[in-house]
Amino acid sequence: MASPEVHHLFHAPIADHSFSADRNTLAVTRSNNVELYSKQGNQFRLQDELRGHDKLITGVDIAPNSQRIVTCSQDRNAYVWEPSQTGEWKPTLVLLRINRAATCVRWCPNESKFAVGSGARIIAVCYFEEENDWWVSKHLKKPLRSTVTSVAWHPNSVLLAAGSTDGHARVFSSFIKGNDARPEPSAWGERLPFNTVCGEYLNGTAGWVHSVAFSPSGNALAFAAHDSSVTVVYPSAPEQPPAAVISISTQLLPFADLLWISESEIVCAGYDCEAYRFSGSENGWHLTGSVEKAGAKNGGQQEEESARNMFRAMDLRGRAGGNEVTKLPTVHQNSINKLRVYQENGGQVQKISTAGVDGRVVVWDL
Repeated sequence: MASPEVHHLFHAPIADHSFSADRNTLAVTRSNNVELYSKQGNQFRLQDELRGHDKLITGVDIAPNSQRIVTCSQDRNAYVWEPSQTGEWKPTLVLLRINRAATCVRWCPNESKFAVGSGARIIAVCYFEEENDWWVSKHLKKPLRSTVTSVAWHPNSVLLAAGSTDGHARVFSSFIKGNDARPEPSAWGERLPFNTVCGEYLNGTAGWVHSVAFSPSGNALAFAAHDSSVTVVYPSAPEQPPAAVISISTQLLPFADLLWISESEIVCAGYDCEAYRFSGSENGWHLTGSVEKAGAKNGGQQEEESARNMFRAMDLRGRAGGNEVTKLPTVHQNSINKLRVYQENGGQVQKISTAGVDGRVVVWDL
């Protein structure tokens, strides 16, 4: 396996990052600004900054088919940024109508709208209203009971998954008449008016759900929770119990994010400072090892053991007042916040990127 591309951008946490479709532009959150980097050779050089938010930016996403960038922040606002003819980035305020922090944002695959999660127990589904020339939103509310931590789109751009701190992962319909084409019937549902709840799944220990994601086909849903588990749901038919709900418990620290790299493989990363692979199907899932230590055998047990030993050693040294451990044996030197697909071919992801609290963005070969 090729060694990862490590880009140490600055000494500050990265809450979210996003690459343009051609991978030449990288948008990275840094406090209440977004920094835009362009790729020159093997390096990313700072090109521009998006300034407009006055509190911590929690999410950034570059549109899948254009240069538009959406950002959201703890200041309860979201902006859509578009490059002007002079080369400057022009922000357009989005009417979110929320009274708590915005926590996450993602464009839908066909780019007709985006979803903003919030601390107001609301998901704002935002779309452009041609008549008034501005971005407006409709609210998904019920049955959300707490802060929304993560949103993820189905390939059909209508179904939306969300994880929240009430321990649930849910699948909603975000169908907006006049904006969306009627989706094909699927195991998630057939008639899908706005705010239809197509699935609702509780984490076994009611732990916060940190991340949700649909499989590439959209026929399965995975979510990671604060009890260090990953759960995969296979729906059977509308308003029927799922065909399978498989929960994988691990001895690792909790995962902050996950993504599917194929229909049978998931990568998760979080507080252990490295990414791990899981593989499986409706018949069962298991941890296969660390992305960083590819080739390690016995289902990732070696990684779990080495992580435990490392933290045990740090704990002992701290108590004994000996030399502190200042460098972790991983590429990331702190928690990983976000995973992104970097390169894929025919539905199989070949490269992913990770970003974390250490101010690094790392591109990994799978």
